[in-house]
Amino acid sequence: MADAKANGKNEAAKLAKIPAAANPLANEPSAIASNISYHVQYSPHFSPTKFEPEQAFFATAESVRDRLIQQWNETYHHFNKVDPKQTYYLSMEFLQGRTLTNAIGSLDIQNAYADALNNLGHVLEEIAEQEKDAALGNGGLGRLASCFLDSMATLNLPAWGYGLRYRYGLFKQKITKQGQEEVAEDWLEKFSPWEVVRHDVVFPVRFFGSVMVNPNGTRKWVGGEVVQAVAYDIPIPGYKTKNTISLRLWDAKASAEDFNLFQFNDGQYESAAQLHSRAQQICAVLYPGDSTEEGKLLRLKQQFFLCSASLQDMILRFKERKSGRQWSEFPSKVAVQLNDTHPTLAIPELMRLLMDEEGLGWDEAWDITTRTVAYTNHTVLPEALEKWSQAVMWKLLPRHMEIIEEIDKRFIAMVRSTRSDLESKIPSMCILDNNPKKPVVRMANLCVVSAHTVNGVAQLHSDILKADLFADYVSLWPNKLQNKTNGITPRRWLRFCNPELSKIITKWLKTDQWVTNLDLLVGLRQFADNTELQAEWESAKMASKKHLADYIWRVTGVTIDPNSLFDIQVKRIHEYKRQLLNILGAIYRYKKLKEMSPQERKKTTPRTIMIGGKAFATYTNAKRIVKLVNDVGEVVNTDPEVNSYLKVVFVPNYNVSVAELLIPGSELSQHISTAGMEASGTSNMKFSLNGCLIIGTLDGANVEIRQEIGEENFFLFGAVAEQVPKLRKEREDGLFKPDPRFEEAKQFIRSGAFGSYDYNPLLDSLEGNTGYGRGDYFLVGYDFPSYLEAQDRVDQAYKRSG
Repeated sequence: MADAKANGKNEAAKLAKIPAAANPLANEPSAIASNISYHVQYSPHFSPTKFEPEQAFFATAESVRDRLIQQWNETYHHFNKVDPKQTYYLSMEFLQGRTLTNAIGSLDIQNAYADALNNLGHVLEEIAEQEKDAALGNGGLGRLASCFLDSMATLNLPAWGYGLRYRYGLFKQKITKQGQEEVAEDWLEKFSPWEVVRHDVVFPVRFFGSVMVNPNGTRKWVGGEVVQAVAYDIPIPGYKTKNTISLRLWDAKASAEDFNLFQFNDGQYESAAQLHSRAQQICAVLYPGDSTEEGKLLRLKQQFFLCSASLQDMILRFKERKSGRQWSEFPSKVAVQLNDTHPTLAIPELMRLLMDEEGLGWDEAWDITTRTVAYTNHTVLPEALEKWSQAVMWKLLPRHMEIIEEIDKRFIAMVRSTRSDLESKIPSMCILDNNPKKPVVRMANLCVVSAHTVNGVAQLHSDILKADLFADYVSLWPNKLQNKTNGITPRRWLRFCNPELSKIITKWLKTDQWVTNLDLLVGLRQFADNTELQAEWESAKMASKKHLADYIWRVTGVTIDPNSLFDIQVKRIHEYKRQLLNILGAIYRYKKLKEMSPQERKKTTPRTIMIGGKAFATYTNAKRIVKLVNDVGEVVNTDPEVNSYLKVVFVPNYNVSVAELLIPGSELSQHISTAGMEASGTSNMKFSLNGCLIIGTLDGANVEIRQEIGEENFFLFGAVAEQVPKLRKEREDGLFKPDPRFEEAKQFIRSGAFGSYDYNPLLDSLEGNTGYGRGDYFLVGYDFPSYLEAQDRVDQAYKRSG
């Protein structure tokens, strides 16, 4: 404590010597330090006597933001003048990570900022650590959206991202004796220095109400409740370019007139602010629980709120750019990309705005909508293909249900008149499923019917969409379905998170152009056998492993050996991603190590297995997997006989910043989903980019990665996608013969070796021949033997490389 106080005084003394002067475009360390000092004094958020790391972070961020705002304004004016077609990317998630390191790296001023902070008594790395990850996403869907924004900015494309400003995000994960516990994220507890509230960009968004028919036959949505969507913009800089685009996040607010002063003064405090309270709920949490009707209504409110505010914004910008514009020009100036089915309501909302607010007829509005909207599909999982109760939709969005009914009616009529051979397929192709027991709106069908282009996110995934999920639409529109394999930004995922390796790559390629053109990395192949490069590469990897080991010790108290094989699986916890297969393999490895003599153990490959990710709060089996990983780690890591040869670590609260430590330190990464179930994956790309090998199935982007890196550099196992339906049927028919090693691993858990927690419900999901939560739908048992054999090949390869 005394040291901290002394440091604080020392930092404050150094700050006092730096003149506070506004230098928003500073490049030199002394001028940057003055600009930081200026923000400490004139953009104060803390009492003036402190200049500790937290205060230094906020002042530094605001200094960087000055520079970003300058570029942002120039970009905005440029696109206003040039009036290009703009891409608007609608996503319920943007998993941004920290901004400071990324921003100063993109602006190419990281060294100047490091020196400036040194002048002020601080270290850049320590200041960067003060930043909390923006809690705006959860998994690959949101991280893909953020990578796209980075890449679009770097390519100087005119693009905007649209999302919601979640106050508490998904949740912060805590690991206790009971397993995963969820607490609210606190990223906005103080404030975010990167966002700029736009008080002049406010749009009304209506819920509930009714549809009024005018005497001339036109319709208007009236009544209900209206909240205000307020824009908060976050600048997204391109790498070494002036282009700085926007991520626009919407927050929901009620206006002053919606506050009932009479009721408040009468002591009816909650009633007086009812709409204010309901407005706050809209952007409180990402993916609120939807087991109740209230939960369903809130999720649907979130989706519509995003779509309505974003489209009103686009339409206003379209009209303001050039007066007297024809609506037929709209698709040549506006491209709307729907990231999965969450923003599907953009389709009927665009139709409503064009018809009811702008006075267009159905045919013209439909032509504009279908030439404007495109859809990215991210899943073949039935539960993830959204289906909304028609009753809930009618209640919340009556005008939109009228429009969806009309789209469906016209689609069915078109199929009947042009493709009578598809008559029998209409029940599965149409948008409204009118099953009297559970009438629903099929959002994916609405997207495919309405969008001009639909894409999958890896070649295998797109092939499955064409051959299976959307096969009937392909016969109707052969060119509508495309593949666009996901990608990642090499800035965040190599250049900034792994500077040691980046320097080596630049040195051997004699250029840093690979940061914007990854094809240049092929040039490293000519040096593959060069012992000097290999030594430098190993040195960089060891530095990253030590950095990661320090982090693991800090957050878990577990000491891991940087000389062991670092084996990492980090992603959302889900049965199809098969973290259960991973931990069963670890359990089997532990049991075999226990059975060995000390001499035999010395011949094995020491391994540290790290698993991280969040289980959705109501997903019981996923939470049981998290508990099992932690229970296994508790036993293995404290077992003196084997803990030199095996450690099992659950990495808590996995997010972008944690990934930026794990990925550079990885040597083997597990991408082991049941074949045909992972649309793409993007962490597999990040691990590969950082010199890590993959153990995996032929699923998602693994297929293309394996082709690119060579089969010999990929540890392949498991059933392929074409076999999966047949294997499930055989299982159902009682023909599955489990491998004895699989039974042994399960029995070891049942023996109580890892504590008294009841794992039977989890193990039951792997047993039986069919039934809900049984029958091993994800083929863990079938793939277990080949998984163990692939892991044996990993051990041998690691020994050879050492």
